[in-house]
Amino acid sequence: MSNSMTEVLQFPSLVCSDALTEVLRAGAQRLLAQAVQIEAQQWIEARADQLDAQGHRQVVRNGYLPERTVLTGIGAVAIKQPRIEDRRPEGQREKFDRKILPPYLRRTQSLDEAIPWMYLYGISTNDMAEPLKTLLGTAAKGISAATVSRLLESWKQEYAGWNQRSLADKRYVYVWADGVYFNIRMEEDRACILVLLGATAKGEKEIIAIADGYRESEQSWTNLLLDLKHRGLTTPPKLATGDGALGFWAALEKIYPETRQQRCWVHKARNVQSKLPKRLHGQAGDAMRQIWMADTKANAEKAFDLFLETYRDKYPPAVQCLQKDREELLTFYDFPAKHWTHIRTTNPIESIFSTVRLRHNKTRNNAGRKACLAMVHKLCQSAQRGFLRLNGSELIPDVLAGIRFENGVKNAAA
Repeated sequence: MSNSMTEVLQFPSLVCSDALTEVLRAGAQRLLAQAVQIEAQQWIEARADQLDAQGHRQVVRNGYLPERTVLTGIGAVAIKQPRIEDRRPEGQREKFDRKILPPYLRRTQSLDEAIPWMYLYGISTNDMAEPLKTLLGTAAKGISAATVSRLLESWKQEYAGWNQRSLADKRYVYVWADGVYFNIRMEEDRACILVLLGATAKGEKEIIAIADGYRESEQSWTNLLLDLKHRGLTTPPKLATGDGALGFWAALEKIYPETRQQRCWVHKARNVQSKLPKRLHGQAGDAMRQIWMADTKANAEKAFDLFLETYRDKYPPAVQCLQKDREELLTFYDFPAKHWTHIRTTNPIESIFSTVRLRHNKTRNNAGRKACLAMVHKLCQSAQRGFLRLNGSELIPDVLAGIRFENGVKNAAA
């Protein structure tokens, strides 16, 4: 190995309990230092034309700020940030807006997001120090029960502000609705968190609303939709996808009657199979898949009729369960075929909450409603950064314009 490589890696002493982690931490520290140096230099160079009467630069480097330690996913990383001096007259000076390492940052965002996951998993604020110490070493001692409690209070405030934001500039082509149940301390009935996810005109998915309600009642959904409309969401979505919970659909018809309805095929298949013997679940599932995977609505209707004829005599409850939502199960054929995989199920929203549900099922002594809403909001905001855009986003303007689609293809007369 060359001397230059040895100098770069700076291998730790063998007394270190985890040499690989120390190498990673040293590399992270070096890269972070380089990044903040470049950021500071670029900010200074952008103001290189600011000169005094003698031709000297007015915006210059002036040593370093005191070293501070930032907790990251690989432990504590110490960093010195360049100090910038702006010598221009009062009123002309600018404050260096640090993007990489903001003032007062003590933990990375990924670490802050780990704390609500741990809390949802059932680890109390008092017990959180031990697992964090295992992950981060002795530097985790700065995250005490009081620190976590303060974070929880800040999440509550963050959620409250988000829940009152204006939606006047928003328009959603599709929305997905679901209700998620949690065990909440001091509550006789399980709390239902109502969640609405939307697809924007650019095909980007984002959380629209998170609110608590009494189960999935019509009144709870009505309150949520009315609140959205009051905050500026006056243009109705073109399509809403959800399970068969009657509360949401009744509320939707009152608040956004123009929005078309699509029943979730995943929920419907589960409900139908629950009314059949277990030995028939696979066969019935394949038969239903032939319906929603058909290339045209006409072929879907034929597969639908075949299912009804196959199970009507012996299993009328299963047939009735499928038949009652026939029209709403096939609505997606009137929208672009590239969008079908997104809109015929609530998978876009289910994928978010599968993990949240898993962790809450492990929680025996969960927090109250406000804390639960704050944590769910925090976790949803984290998940939202990984949302994928809709396939065929270029077709959304046509949908918003009301152009008709038949069997997923734009009407030739449009």
